[in-house]
Amino acid sequence: MPELPEVETVCRGLAKALTGKRITRADVRRPDLRFPFPKNLPARLKGRRIAKIERRAKYILVRLDKNETLALHLGMSGRMVILNKPTKPGLHDHLIFHFGKNLFVHFNDPRRFGLCDLIPTHELAQHKLFRHLGIEPLGKELSAAWLAAKFRSKKTPIKAALLDQRLVVGVGNIYACEALYHARISPKRLAKRCLKEDTARLVPAIRKVLNAAIKAGGSSLRDYVRADGELGYFQHRFAVYDREGKPCPECDCDLQKTGGVKRMAQGGRSTFYCPVRQL
Repeated sequence: MPELPEVETVCRGLAKALTGKRITRADVRRPDLRFPFPKNLPARLKGRRIAKIERRAKYILVRLDKNETLALHLGMSGRMVILNKPTKPGLHDHLIFHFGKNLFVHFNDPRRFGLCDLIPTHELAQHKLFRHLGIEPLGKELSAAWLAAKFRSKKTPIKAALLDQRLVVGVGNIYACEALYHARISPKRLAKRCLKEDTARLVPAIRKVLNAAIKAGGSSLRDYVRADGELGYFQHRFAVYDREGKPCPECDCDLQKTGGVKRMAQGGRSTFYCPVRQL
């Protein structure tokens, strides 16, 4: 699933190309994705001007005129690609936005776990998709003291706590593994056993990893591409994720003794960590 850096990268690409443009036509090519498309969506979008495009958690928010917001989620396999000429829709191009003769955006989603909703902007914060969401990890609200306080009541391993969207949004499995590595914290450690000195390392590690991934255009492992159709390349900089049995970049431990980066299952997801560095 695209995580925060991938969604942020897509948002920035879309914003650069589409801000101020009007939707001349919208083609809905199936009745639903994860949920049904909003009723009469093509008619409701025709002629609408895009005022701004930004991200909330893993959602793309297209701020329209007349105080409405088009909320989009890429699901497991979705992508939004900008095209500069008419192109025959692919099998999984389920939603196509037209912006005149030479600008189009195709929302492609093979597994159909994505979604699309049109929401009055003033109702967005209390909408069922958003009202439960926690704070943004790149915002000023996230601090070592705040995170330590929230962790005190968590009986789950720290990595599971980082993936809890009610606490901090958008970090995701890949970047939780990477951030814990850079903070030198074992993913096995219970969140409630993390002290303020631990979160004092973890908060900047989260920001460092997320910002580096955004700068690299995200991580392309399976379906993800940027809005311009190019791949991200942060996957080439992973310290531990998907590196089972390999040395981590900041250790000089004996591979024959340690076996290198370890992999284990947590909550149905793969966790990667260094058994020497992360305690």
